[in-house]
Amino acid sequence: MQLTQGIHRSARINPLGIATIDGERQRTWREVANDVARFAALLRSLGVERDDRVAVLAANGDHYFDAYFAIFWAGAVIVPLNTRLSVAELSFQLEDVGAKVLLVGDGFEAQAEAIGAAFPNLAIERFDEAGGELRRRIADLAPIDDAERADTDLAGVFYTGGTTGLPKGVMLTHRNLVSVASNLVMIIHFAPDCINLHCAPMFHLADIGTFTVTMVGGTHVFSQRLDPPTIMALTERHRVTHIFTVPSVIDALSRADLSAHDLSSLRMLGYGGSPMPAATIARAQDRMPGIEFIQGFGMTEMPSVTFLSPANHRAESGLGKLRTAGVPAYGFEVMVVDPSGRELPRGEVGEIVGRGPCVMAGYWNRPDETRAALRGGWMHSQDAGFMDADGFITITDRMKDMIVSGAENIYSIEVENALGLHPHVLECAVIGVPDARWGERVHAIVVPVAGADPVAEALLAHLHERLARYKCPKSWEMRSQPLPRSPAGKVLKAELRKPHWEGRQAAV
Repeated sequence: MQLTQGIHRSARINPLGIATIDGERQRTWREVANDVARFAALLRSLGVERDDRVAVLAANGDHYFDAYFAIFWAGAVIVPLNTRLSVAELSFQLEDVGAKVLLVGDGFEAQAEAIGAAFPNLAIERFDEAGGELRRRIADLAPIDDAERADTDLAGVFYTGGTTGLPKGVMLTHRNLVSVASNLVMIIHFAPDCINLHCAPMFHLADIGTFTVTMVGGTHVFSQRLDPPTIMALTERHRVTHIFTVPSVIDALSRADLSAHDLSSLRMLGYGGSPMPAATIARAQDRMPGIEFIQGFGMTEMPSVTFLSPANHRAESGLGKLRTAGVPAYGFEVMVVDPSGRELPRGEVGEIVGRGPCVMAGYWNRPDETRAALRGGWMHSQDAGFMDADGFITITDRMKDMIVSGAENIYSIEVENALGLHPHVLECAVIGVPDARWGERVHAIVVPVAGADPVAEALLAHLHERLARYKCPKSWEMRSQPLPRSPAGKVLKAELRKPHWEGRQAAV
């Protein structure tokens, strides 16, 4: 179970098949295998040895794809860096993981210069977004043999967002990532004719197609720009069949002019990274009736542990599972537990935990936090939810986002889903804020659709038809700017809560 096996297999069974498309450049699987082996030789010439960490700071592109597999081929460990981070944040991660080499793409020259000044012993190598410079450098190098890593060997260190405290480096092995990719192949029935557009940032595990499509010898399509018009244009031009992304991108697509392009090749839209608002999936299904949807739920420490199949996205299925996160993937186990770790009866809310080959090896250099997260042999997600009688998991909230008002537990996702159904609401977030009487009260932050000016009374009346009164917001905030989000599309609720709780002791 090593990730480079996908390169070997595709080059053998589909050598002349198109492997990557980036702008005007197309390469076959035979060419990709050659480029990866030569790129690995370049890394070796830079002093990269087995288990060394190689960080990557770049936008999406076939050069990033090559970097992933060349690092594995050389026996090293990839550290994908979030392109939105400040130099200080990037520096923390590079120092924390002990990176030996930093590969930098175009557009990040200023960050590279500042990092170089702070880390004189860090080898910083440029590889341009078009791939021209990289390909010139590797052209005269002899390809090296694959290091053939073991399945328990470390493949990558993926840093969590750090929305609370310092970010942690999540250690994922070859076995971890192969097991996730294998599940996607089985669940989605990928075939060599799939053409996948990389719509999630390649530093994020939401872009799991990097491994899955390689495993079956399909085609990867890359673009640095990923707004709805570009996504639709690329889908039409390259006859894209699969797109995996985050809910915010699907929301933007569902609001776009879909008639401007021929999207008939598109078979599936997959999503994960954050919950999909009920209003978004309803609108997307209505506007894209010929496309199937699939959801993957997980976290960096335990990627894609459950899936909600296309069949369960269809209204005619009659299963009523659309608001769930699906069932555990093959070979994975999931249960819902109380604070003592005891499994709860079906329907009772507790913490979602999981185990299986997808679960991380641990946090980089953080043994205490690793033990806490993996206590009892289960990965503790800190997501609150319940399992129904059919084994489907419903996520009710993050444990830290649950609002405790009086003696009642209120789940913000439930309120957000109901509020998002109002036609004047573009996006919303529900948080708990201090309240002298109740300890916390439900507070709603609403971004209206363009041209709308909803009043709290009308929104409240809308909610009263759908929710118990105690769950409804007691205070409101209308804002014109988009909600702050992480690269995975998650609303940064810690940032929204901060001004309300500053100088006070938060209840949760």
